[in-house]
Amino acid sequence: MAFSLDSKVKDILKNPAAAAVLDKYSPDASKNPQMKLVGGLTLRKLASFPQSAFLKPHLDDLDKELQAIE
Repeated sequence: MAFSLDSKVKDILKNPAAAAVLDKYSPDASKNPQMKLVGGLTLRKLASFPQSAFLKPHLDDLDKELQAIE
């Protein structure tokens, strides 16, 4: 499965490599119980929320790293 900012959060969290990439930009995101509440959202949509504003400067890098996962 290819990953990107358009992948659902729940799918990213199910894959250890993708979850590690997310944790790199949002430390311990994969362990945060609140992530289950947003599992149906894409990472792009989640990043649009004010609470996730810290991700915006890193979206291009995050997307590239997710896409590199095989």
